[in-house]
Amino acid sequence: MSGRSPRGGRGVAGAPEREDGRAARARGTRARIVAAATGLFTSTGYTVTSIGAIAAAAGVGEQTVYYAFGTKKAVLAAALDRAVAGDDEPRPTLERPWALDALADPDPYGQLRRQVAGAGDIYLRAAALLDVVRSAATTDPDLAEVWSANIRQRLAVQRVFVEALARKTPLPQGLTAEEAADVAMALLSPETYNLLVRERGWEHARWQEWAVTALTGLLTTLPAVPPPPPAD
Repeated sequence: MSGRSPRGGRGVAGAPEREDGRAARARGTRARIVAAATGLFTSTGYTVTSIGAIAAAAGVGEQTVYYAFGTKKAVLAAALDRAVAGDDEPRPTLERPWALDALADPDPYGQLRRQVAGAGDIYLRAAALLDVVRSAATTDPDLAEVWSANIRQRLAVQRVFVEALARKTPLPQGLTAEEAADVAMALLSPETYNLLVRERGWEHARWQEWAVTALTGLLTTLPAVPPPPPAD
């Protein structure tokens, strides 16, 4: 059963449905601001992009941007969240379908393939914006905080993936789970992705193939290429 009234008028909490419309308009406004900010941040940079420029690109007033987000840093954080997630749902990475599928895959090769594919989908959307944050973090304390939080989040995700992988196949002798998470974070980092794909011109598919092979070789004792299925 849904939580909506079957006849309209008022919802289950007795609030007028026009509030739902207002909320939808507010979400739409936030989405326009985030999209406009993303385009400006990645084309002209964070430092030179003003709230006024964001408002103009989004077709709203400056006060609307301040009301919705408060600060330019908050706009960037929202843009980064949207780019990484691919939507506006407040669902952590490890609760996303691709991550759940990777963790649940009983085949270690399958987990790593799903893991790399999920990271690749994120970087197709977010690599340029992540590079903006990384670059600006060296001179902007607010963005240094955003970048540090992003690193901590990525490391926490990789720890969970490594623990799942170690339950399916042994880690190489002498490699701790913490070190394995560090290795995975480095290989699947936006810095590495941007270096190979954006700077060196690798195709996205080539990066995926390389990442799966590298993770297999460094985090498992399995052959880098999975064996073919048995003949009938």
